[in-house]
Amino acid sequence: MKHPKGLYLLFVTEMWERFSYYGMRALFVLYLTQALLFNKDLSSQIYGSYTGLVYLTPLIGGYISDRYWGNRRSIFCGGIMMAIGQFLMFFSAVYYQQAQLASYLMFCGLGILILGNGFFKPNISTMVGDLYEPTDHRKDSAFTIFYMGINVGATIAPLWCGFVGNTGNPADFKWGFLSAGIGMLLGIIVFQLLKNKYLCTPNGKQIGLTPKQNTVRLQEKKAEEKRQQHASPLRIYLSIIGAIVLFLVFSINYSSLNNNSLSIFSGADWIGSLIFSISIITPIFLITDKALTKIERERIWVIYIVSFFVIFFWSAFEQAGASLTFFADEQTNRTILGWQMPASYFQSFNAIFVVLLSPIFAMLWSFLGKKNKEPNSPTKQSIGLFLLSIGYLIIAFGVRGVAPGTKVSMLWLTSLYLVHTMGELCLSPIGLSLVNKLSPAHLASLLMGVWFMSNAAANKFAGILSGYYPENGVTKIFMGYHITTLFDFFMLFVVMSGIAAIILFFLTGKLKKMMNGVD
Repeated sequence: MKHPKGLYLLFVTEMWERFSYYGMRALFVLYLTQALLFNKDLSSQIYGSYTGLVYLTPLIGGYISDRYWGNRRSIFCGGIMMAIGQFLMFFSAVYYQQAQLASYLMFCGLGILILGNGFFKPNISTMVGDLYEPTDHRKDSAFTIFYMGINVGATIAPLWCGFVGNTGNPADFKWGFLSAGIGMLLGIIVFQLLKNKYLCTPNGKQIGLTPKQNTVRLQEKKAEEKRQQHASPLRIYLSIIGAIVLFLVFSINYSSLNNNSLSIFSGADWIGSLIFSISIITPIFLITDKALTKIERERIWVIYIVSFFVIFFWSAFEQAGASLTFFADEQTNRTILGWQMPASYFQSFNAIFVVLLSPIFAMLWSFLGKKNKEPNSPTKQSIGLFLLSIGYLIIAFGVRGVAPGTKVSMLWLTSLYLVHTMGELCLSPIGLSLVNKLSPAHLASLLMGVWFMSNAAANKFAGILSGYYPENGVTKIFMGYHITTLFDFFMLFVVMSGIAAIILFFLTGKLKKMMNGVD
């Protein structure tokens, strides 16, 4: 079916942004361990904190966009910040032998990347939905096509950035980071040149404007301000107090788990505590708004429930950038006709499969929709979780009984990425479409930020779980579960995602009713 040309502009813009993100991510833990010489536990914590905050800041970006900047300005400013962040990563890698300076530049770069992503990520996803009428049945297909754009960038990025940066020489990491920065600039240039021509509704009205330029958005903004004037300040104060209390609880708990004293000033994971506390309080704050109608509140609850289960999916899926990279580097036979494939190349496998399978899934949903047999969105997502569990089950049996240090065929890791990709296509683009369809108009970007906030908690959790990757025969314990071998480690994700899939599947009937006719 013919889609608006604006979809393909957003496709290209997101493609270059994802090239930037995944190009840097493909090298990140390798840069930490091989250039800055950090150990795996610390590298996993930094990786989890970075990827977690990347998905937390869209909450801020969505709020500023909805009330002040609009989608277009937010995307431009976010893209410029991310380009600056990548160039700081480049300079960090230039001076990698000066550990203190390199670390300072790296953390500055990560901070700017995190902030820039917050403005970029929720707004470009929201604009995809705005290209269509609210009842247009092409939305799921459009988000699947858009998702393919994400993965075109994610396919190219590890291949190119891995080729120039993951050479075995720590001095070459800088070229990968430089490529990521240039890719981000290309995306923003294309967006700025073509946005006025192609980003419009079927009626020809420009989308993504600031509230002052958009009559509908201005009315929504005034209505929101009126609601806030009558809102009790007690709700705001209680939310702030709740966030502080949860932050302290998470900090104390982290310290005690690491055999430190109960003082939060010793060994606490400040970033993890911040992510988890905000991920709990913000949804509570939004849902307790008395101005919401019964139908709006029920639909938002559907977003929250699905977002909760998404945490289990992404915390297992995002091992690709951490523990699975360690596995590819150390225990996977990467020799092809005498050529040693860089470990970073494996991060392209998922994206390659997405590009190949996205058109098939887009046609599948359209075909089933015409036959009135298309599964509803929560059912699709439960299928995605089940496929994730199957992927880890495959590789768990592939490494069962394998001695530490022994390298296995790359077919095991390839099979995992293939099955995980099918699960991802059932969950991620469908989730973006679901949030767009269920969100009240005045909270569209903000609730997209909440959706990404679940990814924030998941990515941070992924970093924590990656720290349990077995090494040197040491037994690690996660909630009473002993992890000594790779089989133990991978079975953890089999059980976690499998249980989540079953529970979500049995909730789909109730969720469908709460969606009030929206699918």
